[in-house]
Amino acid sequence: MAPKIAIIYYSMYGHIRTMALAIKKGIEAAGCEAVLLQVPETLSDDILGKMSAPPKSEDPIANVAELANYDGFMFGLSGRYGMMPAQVKTFWDATGQLWQSGQLIGKPAGVFVSTGTQGGGQETIGMTFVSQMAHHGMVFVPLGYRDPKVFDYSEAHGASPYGAGCLAGPDGSRQPSALELAVAETQGKSFAEIATKLK
Repeated sequence: MAPKIAIIYYSMYGHIRTMALAIKKGIEAAGCEAVLLQVPETLSDDILGKMSAPPKSEDPIANVAELANYDGFMFGLSGRYGMMPAQVKTFWDATGQLWQSGQLIGKPAGVFVSTGTQGGGQETIGMTFVSQMAHHGMVFVPLGYRDPKVFDYSEAHGASPYGAGCLAGPDGSRQPSALELAVAETQGKSFAEIATKLK
């Protein structure tokens, strides 16, 4: 049976969800099942309204109690000062029972990110999230330079050896480019191929 991979993401303005759809396309192209799950929101509707955040997608809300049912994980992280957002940290902090029982040991996991600027943490978000995976004994599966488009200098773009990425722009108006989405699709396919080997 093909691995079942959860794409767990937090997306306030939609950039990471767009990237998640490309990751999903790559995972499915490699013959695996992919499920989109969004991290629970911790901000009130009032605060989200003041931040001009659009409505959330219809994707199901991730449930910590169900994580052990998946064979692998891709985490979509919108950057906050070079780290994961508080919503993801809150979600991850609730995984203590899984950690104590070792239910995620050996499961592959990867990351993809969105930042406002090129220097906004494309690599540091991945680096700081590796510690979360390490405590659970998960196997970090980076993108590396599997896709030569990561080397492209024809346009400003996100992505690093840690994972695919997009630049949202300081005001959030820039959407993921075709290049960024292509790299995300490559990462999804690459991750799924490795997850299949590990299963």
